[in-house]
Amino acid sequence: MTKLIIDGVEIDVPPDYTLLQACEAAGAEIPRFCYHERLSIAGNCRMCLVEVKGSPKPVASCAQQVRDQRPGPNGEPPVVNTKTPLVKKAREGVMEFLLINHPLDCPICDQGGECDLQDQAMAYGRSGTRFDENKRAVEEKHMGPLIKTVMTRCIQCTRCVRFATEIAGVAELGATGRGEDMEITTYLEAAMTSELSGNVIDLCPVGALTSKPYAFNARPWELKKTETIDVMDAVGSNIRMDARGPEVLRILPRVNEEINEEWISDKTRFVWDGLKRQRLDRPFLRKDGRLTPINWDEALSVAAARLSIASEKIALVAGDLAVAEGAFALRRLGDARQIAAKASLGPDMALDLRQGREGYLFNTTIMGLEDADALVLIGCDPRREAPLINARIRKTWLRGGLQIAAIGASGPLNYRVLNLGGDVAALEALAAGKGLFAETMAAAKRPALILGEGALARADGAQVLRRAGEISARYGIVRAATTQEPHGWNGFNVLHAAAGRVGALDLGFASRLEGRFETVYLLQADDVDLRRFDGAFVIYQGSHGDAGAARADLVLPAASYAEQDGLWVNTEGRVQMARRAVFPKGEAKEDWAILRAIAGRMGVNLGFDHLAQLREVLVRAAPSFGMIDHAPGASPVRVGFDPAQLGEAGPLGAAPIAPTPLDFYRSNPIARASRVMAECAEATAPAAPELAAE
Repeated sequence: MTKLIIDGVEIDVPPDYTLLQACEAAGAEIPRFCYHERLSIAGNCRMCLVEVKGSPKPVASCAQQVRDQRPGPNGEPPVVNTKTPLVKKAREGVMEFLLINHPLDCPICDQGGECDLQDQAMAYGRSGTRFDENKRAVEEKHMGPLIKTVMTRCIQCTRCVRFATEIAGVAELGATGRGEDMEITTYLEAAMTSELSGNVIDLCPVGALTSKPYAFNARPWELKKTETIDVMDAVGSNIRMDARGPEVLRILPRVNEEINEEWISDKTRFVWDGLKRQRLDRPFLRKDGRLTPINWDEALSVAAARLSIASEKIALVAGDLAVAEGAFALRRLGDARQIAAKASLGPDMALDLRQGREGYLFNTTIMGLEDADALVLIGCDPRREAPLINARIRKTWLRGGLQIAAIGASGPLNYRVLNLGGDVAALEALAAGKGLFAETMAAAKRPALILGEGALARADGAQVLRRAGEISARYGIVRAATTQEPHGWNGFNVLHAAAGRVGALDLGFASRLEGRFETVYLLQADDVDLRRFDGAFVIYQGSHGDAGAARADLVLPAASYAEQDGLWVNTEGRVQMARRAVFPKGEAKEDWAILRAIAGRMGVNLGFDHLAQLREVLVRAAPSFGMIDHAPGASPVRVGFDPAQLGEAGPLGAAPIAPTPLDFYRSNPIARASRVMAECAEATAPAAPELAAE
């Protein structure tokens, strides 16, 4: 620790702190535009000027480290002042220069009310300007269907450039010209190809980059803000939904260092318009081949009758967007009727549940990936299946020390990967301690692997799981706690792509469904092979008119994830609580309430009558749901978990290993209903250029 005297207060801070961080640790407020905690230091806005005793002029506090400050002549700690007349005059001068060319667009700017430039001009600027020259004008730039540009407002802080290059890994933004002619632009005026591109909107401190779909929709003070959880993938990103009346108008990230830091994917951010399109707002029954509107009384009676047949002729399916309370209500109904066929259907993944949750969770935890020094990707594409996990991998790789190999990769990743090919022989070789990456894994202190759905959804998925377990055993990927490692190390990870998958597995829904049935209940299940249910009476409970509703004989309108309180379990097994942002559309009801009503018609007591009671019963049945915001991988490794015993021993098939094909922008019913996602899919349809490794 190093001593500093800041505004007369002596503090101890780490020597690698910047002066800006040290001043904030001392309670001083330092304005800034270009500085951001997660980006490299540019030092080009000069707004963070402070006075350092002994320095002939004010210094940029973001670009000076504590360790570089000289002590006084008698060894006194360095003295920094942030409120002197010199600092005040310097900041006013900087602000005056920043506003020379900035247009007076505040009344028509979407950044109004949330603009760093507005706030800091009020707090640190002059009351007037001394410049009468004409302001410059800059042509707008094309950055795709998501980002609206008014580059005349740009103050060249370069946050967007640094984010694209460092975090997103796509070196597609840069500056041209010098001085007054400097402009931020995309190369060749093309749309950004990153799945994280929308984060530059949050980073922009002025109104140069704003949300194109949200443009002119609302002012921030009109919106009701709800903190909730994203369900567009299995990462469980923390988000904030802003709504006005019955509609969600935008989605923003919330900071959670253990999951998404402060980023979200473009699908998470811009899918909100899909919440109001293609909605199911009343029950329907198929009569004479056509879905006909009916009332809830008739719908519940039909559902109860169809679920009262012989239990072996009924299948219950919890889909990718099934909230935990709804899946649990479906399970309770199935248990009461002794229905054995309960499944969570996406890809038919060969998961081995005999050894508990560790067999199907992302055990390293998302944040724990930063401790890994060797990583094998098997049949997964983290860039599209889980962009925020991919960002963590890139972050760790950029810091150095992480070596990555892939078996069955598809498409370019934004970090350097040793591609071992998709042949099963590469997997066999690694399991046997041979091949290009075996020596790296053997030398690694904290090796890890990530199994994707594409590896486990094969016909020989159980054997692939077995080989992954053998790799774990051979290279010490799973180790119990020791004195040197109090928590041990579990680098065995299964990457799920759907938000409802892990919660359904925790509740006893199998990952495969076999046999033929007369009644099939689909709970928020659209992305399944519906041909297997030919001849069955299909009851579909969901929020959107998608594949499930088109196949259904009875449609029960349900609330979407934005319209009901609920628990979601992410790929690392972390239980998080989502909050309702708006009310359900039309006659739609919450998932658990519909199933409770059907059970009442059948004379079945599910053990609860309201949501709080349901959660009490749920926690008693599955205690993991009571541990809110706890990732099991953060606890000591469970003694007895042996990944080498996962899966079935047997030969691998000849088919190459590959990730499950995923249309990133159309991966679920809500995304498919979104016009913005359709525009993104169209904009990225041509082959994307090869991404730079750094």
